[in-house]
Amino acid sequence: MLKRLAIMATLLATATTTFAVDAASGVTKFDLKDGSTVYLFKDGKMSMEDRLGRTVGMKPGHVMETRDGQKIIMIGNELARLNRIKAEERGGY
Repeated sequence: MLKRLAIMATLLATATTTFAVDAASGVTKFDLKDGSTVYLFKDGKMSMEDRLGRTVGMKPGHVMETRDGQKIIMIGNELARLNRIKAEERGGY
């Protein structure tokens, strides 16, 4: 638990131009070097979409690199949560 909090604090403190926060849902988006996007939720869990916008599964513990060279470790795999957010953006659900 302490490790997760340390990772999250580091990510939020050092990330500058590689992320955006959606104030309404509290979701932080990180752009990765390969063009995919990682979504960080309020509870510290994450989900990912590929460069084409499709929700993809990722094993917890997988290390990813942001466009500015920061490392992010995958925590959780919230596919359904991301699908719900994307559906709401399209006006579905």
